[in-house]
Amino acid sequence: MKRQIFLTSLLISISSTVVGAAGGGGVNTDPNAALGEHFDEKGKKPSERTLEIIETLRKELPFDDTRDFDEAKRGFIAAPDYKQIMAEAGNVAWDMGSYEWLLQDKNFDSIHPSLQRQAILNMGYGLFEVIPDKIYQVRGFDLANISFIKGDTGWIVFDPLTAKETAAAALKFINEQLGERPVVAVVYSHSHADHFGGVRGVVDEADVASGKVRILAPVGFMDHAVSENVYAGNAMNRRMFFQYGVLLPRSPFGHVDQSIGKNTAAGNLGLIAPTTVVSEDIEEHTIDGIKMVFQNTPGTEAPAEMNTYFPDLKAFWAAENITGTIHNIYTLRGALVRDALEWSKQINKALYLFGQDAEVMFASHSWPRWGNDRIQDVMRSQRDTYAHLNNGVLHLANQGVTINQIHNEYAVPASLQQAWSARSYHGSVEHNSRAVVNRYLGYWDGNPSTLIPLSPQDSAPLYVEMMGGAEPIIAKGRELYDAGEYKHAQEILNKLVYAEPQNTEAKDLLADVFEQIGYQQESPSVRNSFLAAAYELRNGIPQGASPKSSGPDMIKAMSTALWLDFLGIRLDTDKAADRAFTINLSLPDVGETFVVELSNGTLTNIEGFQTADADLSIEIARSDLEPIMMGVASFDDQIASGKAKLDGDRQVFDDLKGMLINFELGFEIMPGTGAADLSPQLNPFAQEPLADTSGG
Repeated sequence: MKRQIFLTSLLISISSTVVGAAGGGGVNTDPNAALGEHFDEKGKKPSERTLEIIETLRKELPFDDTRDFDEAKRGFIAAPDYKQIMAEAGNVAWDMGSYEWLLQDKNFDSIHPSLQRQAILNMGYGLFEVIPDKIYQVRGFDLANISFIKGDTGWIVFDPLTAKETAAAALKFINEQLGERPVVAVVYSHSHADHFGGVRGVVDEADVASGKVRILAPVGFMDHAVSENVYAGNAMNRRMFFQYGVLLPRSPFGHVDQSIGKNTAAGNLGLIAPTTVVSEDIEEHTIDGIKMVFQNTPGTEAPAEMNTYFPDLKAFWAAENITGTIHNIYTLRGALVRDALEWSKQINKALYLFGQDAEVMFASHSWPRWGNDRIQDVMRSQRDTYAHLNNGVLHLANQGVTINQIHNEYAVPASLQQAWSARSYHGSVEHNSRAVVNRYLGYWDGNPSTLIPLSPQDSAPLYVEMMGGAEPIIAKGRELYDAGEYKHAQEILNKLVYAEPQNTEAKDLLADVFEQIGYQQESPSVRNSFLAAAYELRNGIPQGASPKSSGPDMIKAMSTALWLDFLGIRLDTDKAADRAFTINLSLPDVGETFVVELSNGTLTNIEGFQTADADLSIEIARSDLEPIMMGVASFDDQIASGKAKLDGDRQVFDDLKGMLINFELGFEIMPGTGAADLSPQLNPFAQEPLADTSGG
């Protein structure tokens, strides 16, 4: 690999900063990262087998193609003289300096060379001009980019980042560099948190309410911005520790990048409802003198998403549908499987509607592309990659290749493997191919032995007994590790760890195996998952580590029906088994009524009805229910103050309160790592924190 590629004059102004706590979940930076020293005393350097794989990749991949570096530095105006952005709570919300070790012009053998290339491209930091005097981006202030369109009187902001603090810093910086202008409109491209969470950093809600500032979003935005991260939110947040490497130090041996940006900010996440919903497939709006043509693309990267074309500027905004990576069809933190074929079709539609004329393409992540030939080339490469992922996987599935085989059989066409725009950083070919099978055929591979299998903790002791116990398994595991047969080693060591969760020698050896597999991964999500598992196997789950909260705006935006649905998920069936009752719930200020019924150990609700024989009737204004949902008041507080009225059998209310459990965030993922108390203490009816959908 040509080492100069890693630093081809990216015009990044990096001040010398004392690096402390990093952003994106409060992870501490490893002070020895720049020295190439491992942060974990049990950690291992790359093995000979890993070094061979890394060196082969350096020779095989097209590192002579430096166009991405040219585009990533194009239009650079200035970078701020700070690297950290502080949160209002006093923690570090964002720390770009924690990745400064990537800029040493050095190849790191513990990082897939393609991932290291992407990680350096994502080090762009500061204000960039996309179209002179019209379109600008602030990059490197959060996982996403914030884009500013210069209208006749003010800024139109596209995707105001994850956190209030980072968005406010970006607005302040562009105004300092280009002159003070008010924000006249905000566009949310889609329903993931890193594209709307910082809205309160760029606009005041009173200005939105008065009509002074417009907020535009695709149809379905409010529903999906909240609902996607409620039902399995606790599990999704815990799994995010692995996908996003929440506990991993920023280090050549730990977290290096998140493919579409460095990481997510750890500040205040907010939400202000849109005032204009773009509902048609193609819809035109003119705001502050800027003509925009919106293309709704539901069911692609997000359930609600839209691209935008600026015909007078010949500029195409690709939202998160076309970035510097092939994205997740299945995101490892957990989400509904996406439709690769529909994604391809929507890119194709954009190509023929706008791509024939566009001279610049920019997006909510990565860097812009300039020139029509370049734009069409990137659009076609991503269109074809998603289409082939769908079609190629189904081609094999229809010949009997199963979900448990497909990741070892499916391959991206060779021509696309040589295109940087078609590399699978955020997704991976392996987990995306399994997702396509799961979407169409489900999790079962057709073998009855996998239809109702034993749980791992029940099957593992049988395997260990038949293999002769721990000693020969560890011996064979070391032999396989030394031979570089890491997937074979994990197969037997994982069984031993499930059978003997307190066997430190087995856990440490499995951690060593996971670490080498992690070093070899191009996708940071997959890399992080292996390295985070290794970290927890060696050290347990660190106390006090938790992702950022979803914030009061997200809870407030929940529908009452969604809140009631989640109460049903939190119900302890054993406690409810011998009880049955019916509750009428009325919220007069919003005209909502519900019947909530407990029967057969199940809590259900139906909107728009009341029953004549309810055991209990509860009347409370939605405005008084919201403090309960947010955990700042209890139901008992509202009853005592007269804001909630109970009519009927009060015992029904008390029984229900006693049947609800709070989920603990710090549950074990790997055996023997020890559960940790990471969850806040909540009132019984408070809504638990929603999952973080940043990054899709």
